[in-house]
Amino acid sequence: MSEIFPETVTDAAAIGYILARLPRTNAPVLWVQDRLSCRETGRLCLAGLGVQRPIIAVNLSRPVDVLWALEDGLRCRTLVAVIGEIWGDPAALDFTATKRLAIRAEAADVPCWLVRHAATPNLSAARNRWRIGSVPSTANAHDAHAPGESRWSLDLFRSRQAKPGKWTVTYDRTADRLDRITPLRDGAMAARDGTTGQRATG
Repeated sequence: MSEIFPETVTDAAAIGYILARLPRTNAPVLWVQDRLSCRETGRLCLAGLGVQRPIIAVNLSRPVDVLWALEDGLRCRTLVAVIGEIWGDPAALDFTATKRLAIRAEAADVPCWLVRHAATPNLSAARNRWRIGSVPSTANAHDAHAPGESRWSLDLFRSRQAKPGKWTVTYDRTADRLDRITPLRDGAMAARDGTTGQRATG
């Protein structure tokens, strides 16, 4: 079970990152939004993101109902993932609630992602906690005025499974793949598209 805190409430980088991390199957995804998330960030719209699998979209009024739906979804092993969006810091979303989600997800071996809009990273049993935001895209090879591949900044600030760290990744839509951009170091220089190339010597 992972939590994501988008850098801004209108930033779709978190959603893009989740979709890029989903297992490559045709199994359905359960996607649940509370009323405020739906109102402030919009209804789920995956046009242009290359998502081929079926999405079971559920809109509920209260965060407590979202948590119940996520738990119930994690009992269904035919789902490829369970994703929830909750606004703010509702009382229902406490340590016990996140612990229940984490245990259910591990028992079912189904990934559970919880997107926390306009929230603070308070006490949680989430196995991984991320801050994710958009950064300028790569250059477009065919049109200098058009955006290229999407790029996202990832900050894994707490994890029970991996070493925390910060990365910038680019999403290759054609290959449906995330590529980590190598940070600039001595002896390297940035190419015009923002990726890193090695400086020639000798």
